[in-house]
Amino acid sequence: MFNPKNMEKMMKQMGMKTEDVGAKKVVVDLGDEEMVFNDPELVKISVKGKDMFQLQGKFTKKGKGPSEEDIELVSEKAGVSKEEAKNALEEHEDITDAIMSLK
Repeated sequence: MFNPKNMEKMMKQMGMKTEDVGAKKVVVDLGDEEMVFNDPELVKISVKGKDMFQLQGKFTKKGKGPSEEDIELVSEKAGVSKEEAKNALEEHEDITDAIMSLK
């Protein structure tokens, strides 16, 4: 294995600069679903004016949009149709905010 200090020195000699981004959450859009990284390790690597990112951590995959259970809950609590509930959830992303926006 490389010694971290030697690795840092080699990277500096090659003009590479690294910076910990300190992200709390990263969402990767895969089209019809998303990968959600909570508390990831996200490092920005700069080389000759170009930026790259290295992302590590545990993730979950989920479908896009609100779940059927969330739609039903908002519809019931706010007394609106499922379509109205779905639209409110897509706009607010939080169940409580969606319900409050409909009352």
